[in-house]
Amino acid sequence: MLRFLNVAALITMSIAPTATAQTLNLPWDAAFTPDGDMLYTEKCLGLSVVTADGVRAKLMDSSAGGLAPDYFCLGQSGMNGVVIDPDYGVNGNRDIYVFFSSNLSQGRPTNRVARLTLAANITEKPLKRVDIVDDIMFKQFANQAGASGSHSGGRLRFGLPGTQYENILFVTSGDNHNATLPQDLWGLGSKILAVNRDGTPFAGNVISPPRGDPRIFMYGMRNVQGIAMRPGTDQVYIAEHGPNHSDEVTKLVNGGNGGWDPKNRPTLTCDGDYCGYNGNATTMPMTDFERFPDAITPVWQNNLRSAGLTPCIFLEGAQWGDYEGWLVVGLMGGSTRPGEQNLVLLEISDEGKLLSVAYPTAIPNGRYRSLLMAPSGNLLVVEQQRQGLALPGNRPNIREVTPAELLRF
Repeated sequence: MLRFLNVAALITMSIAPTATAQTLNLPWDAAFTPDGDMLYTEKCLGLSVVTADGVRAKLMDSSAGGLAPDYFCLGQSGMNGVVIDPDYGVNGNRDIYVFFSSNLSQGRPTNRVARLTLAANITEKPLKRVDIVDDIMFKQFANQAGASGSHSGGRLRFGLPGTQYENILFVTSGDNHNATLPQDLWGLGSKILAVNRDGTPFAGNVISPPRGDPRIFMYGMRNVQGIAMRPGTDQVYIAEHGPNHSDEVTKLVNGGNGGWDPKNRPTLTCDGDYCGYNGNATTMPMTDFERFPDAITPVWQNNLRSAGLTPCIFLEGAQWGDYEGWLVVGLMGGSTRPGEQNLVLLEISDEGKLLSVAYPTAIPNGRYRSLLMAPSGNLLVVEQQRQGLALPGNRPNIREVTPAELLRF
């Protein structure tokens, strides 16, 4: 059976003596410090921590003294990604990074990335906040394509030690249901950003003025919410959900174009010029090779289906046996094939080509919002209930999955 992580159980227990697992409110991401403390975000409640010995505390929210009176939750946006500084714990470094929606910019909300310096007692309020990226586009107004706050992206991950991306922060963003944003090299929506820890551009980024914003690593994305670094390599992969078809996993290419371009086209004329939900894989492709012959070819495409592909992580450790190094992807909207669950395993060659696909059958079908490796070496899953609904069987939102459980097909 699934092994519930002690700290995850303590999250539940610390809320109220009779609380059940579904009391976490729309959890979005999690991260572990070297000390074993777990940070986690809830989209509409902010950033919290549960320590290795079970003490739970709110670190960042919009309340008085919550360090972020400008933070708000709307639609798909709010408190999203969280990641630990690669040097956390070294020479007094206690920095972490969060992605959230903010109304600090006058006249227009934005999505921001902030660096927080945590107190020596991690349950106390952070000592400092520095916004290192403050101009990622936010969808302020609803349109025919969807509600306000849609398609912000929001995942944060650092490049791996010993690679060209060591200490480089990757940031994912979405298209805001804006037809021109994906191919606009000056707008930070629909992009993968690569920045230093102070928000300045990664020196190796190919895109630079006058062509575009030098923080952009790759463009032409739809709404990336999953990104994973392949251990032992410079390879970076993203997971991206399609509109009404074609979830995709793609290996990033510096300066590359993901090929998403939802503008009107000869066979489709759409309200507001946004055709992202019109047509099909032929008339409105996720990766449009007709318009962009050099667009980056996805590694995996989800059988022409859109099932809310969101997080991804490479399995690490000998405990995974022959599946060590496989990419696990999570789905939010339904299994890839009838009778199968919402996690999928992909075997990818050293060159980045798909070799095989495996479908676990023993994992509860759910909305898997984040995946990461737990300190134990097991897979940690963050499962998000639909708003206002409990998880079936009162299972914890954040829990471990062992190899014996995941690798049943």
